[in-house]
Formats: sequence, structure tokens, C-alpha cells
Amino acid sequence: MEKERNNSSLKAIVVVLALLLAGSLAYIFKMTTDSKTMQTELTTEKSEKTKFLTELEDLRATYDKALEDNTTLSDDLEAEREKVINLIADLKKSKGDAASMQKYREQYNSLNSKMKTLIAENNMLKKQNEVLTTERDSTVVVLGQQKRFNDTLVVQNENLAKTVEKASKLNIMNLRTQAIKVRNSGKQIDTDKASRADQLKVCFAIAPNAVAKSGNKTYYVQIIDSKNNVLGDKKIQNFDDMTLNYSFTTTVAYDNKAVDVCEFLDGKGKDFEKGTYFVNIFDQSELVSKTSFSLR
Repeated sequence: MEKERNNSSLKAIVVVLALLLAGSLAYIFKMTTDSKTMQTELTTEKSEKTKFLTELEDLRATYDKALEDNTTLSDDLEAEREKVINLIADLKKSKGDAASMQKYREQYNSLNSKMKTLIAENNMLKKQNEVLTTERDSTVVVLGQQKRFNDTLVVQNENLAKTVEKASKLNIMNLRTQAIKVRNSGKQIDTDKASRADQLKVCFAIAPNAVAKSGNKTYYVQIIDSKNNVLGDKKIQNFDDMTLNYSFTTTVAYDNKAVDVCEFLDGKGKDFEKGTYFVNIFDQSELVSKTSFSLR
């Protein structure tokens, strides 16, 4: 009887131990499964976070490239780019759990949608700018060609004006000077002696010129004796770049035809020195003819 009770107790202990062992094994299995599940979830969340960060970096790179175009949307692009940068910073600090990832994903979707709209507008503006640049460059080329053409015309007109101006200049020819002895009868006799000379006769001709302006022409006559004295009126005329000391002036009525001009400078023998004399004809400040003669 006692032996049967012992056997029953032993069986009960074995059953309890078996149950405890089964429970332990079940608990260990559950813990292992839960651990693997948690590890899988953590790995998945980490992988999702890394993937999300890559997508955000790509989004920022898209904005960086768009900003290089420097269009009128640059301010809007820069503002959206800053939002992406801030989201990247927040995501890096987060644990990457499902709830936060869902929140960040929603923000990303909104930013990505905005990015597509802005990039489309930016590309359109870029193409418009390229067209405008091409048109501007073409205009610059045309304007450059027109400017060169205009410059050529200006040069041609200037050359033509100079040619006309040059052609319209009156040509003074055959300048000659002779000392004159005036007899009591009024008869004039040429002389080459200073002591006998009463006058100096200065003559020249103006050539015909069809393109010159007709009208009165005034010339300044300068006679310089052998002692470098200016004879005659000894008046002074100031021009822009010179001062002219002259003997007398002569005014000619010119009508585009050849004209002979003669003028006299009065004096007595004592007024004329022996030696070489120089005669210069000026049109304003321009020397247009010169000659010399000698008295003995």
C-alpha cells in the first residue's frame, strides 16, 4: 500500500515537471519568436529610414540642379529646398519607428509633389530663356552688322565730306610780286632797285571751281622784307590756333570762274630795303600760296 502511494506521488511529480518543461519551452519559443520579429521590424525600419533619406537627398539634389538655372522661380525653389533639408535633419534624429516614418512620408509626398510642379515651371522658364537668349543673340548680331554698316557709311560720308571740302577749296595760282616805279605821268615801270621802288605790286589768280561756294572771298596778304619786318598795315588777326600779322587784305567777288587779282602796297624808296622779300597769301589761317623776290 505504501509502495503504491509512492509510485503515485512520483508520477505526479513527473507530470508536473513535464508540464513545467513544456511551459518553459513554450515561453522560450515565444520569446525567441518575439525577439526575431522585433529584430526584423527594427531592421526593416532602419532599412526604410535609410531608403527614405536617400530619396530626400535625391530630392534636394534635384532642387540644387534647378537652382543653377537662376530663373525667376529661384526664391520658390530655394524655400522648398530648405524644407527638404529640414526634413532630412529631423529624420536623421528620429528613431525611424512606423508612426514617425508615416508622418515623414506624408511630408515627403507633399514636398515631392511641389517639387514636380516647380521643376516643370522652371524647365518651361528655362526653355523660354533659351529662346529669348537666341533671339537676343541674333538681334545683337544684326545690330552689330548694322552698326558696322552705319560706321562704314559714316566713314564714307566723312571721306566724301572731306573730298567735297577739299574739292571746294579755291586754288591760288601764279602768285607774283614786282617793285614799281611811278612816274609823274602816272606811268608804272617795273624795277628791281630798292631805291627806285614806289610800290609793290602783288598779283595772283583764283582758279575756276564749280563746287566752291560763290561770293566774296577775303585773303590776307603778308609781305616780309629782308630784315624780317612785316610791311604795310601791320595789322593782327587772331584765329583759333594762330595769330597772323599781315600787310593788307583783298576781297574778291568770286562766281566760280577764274579771277585775276592785283593789289598795290605804297611806299618810297627809303621804305624798301635791299634783299629778299617773302610774300604769303592766307585764306583765314591757312597758307594757300607763297613766293619771294629780291631788290638790289
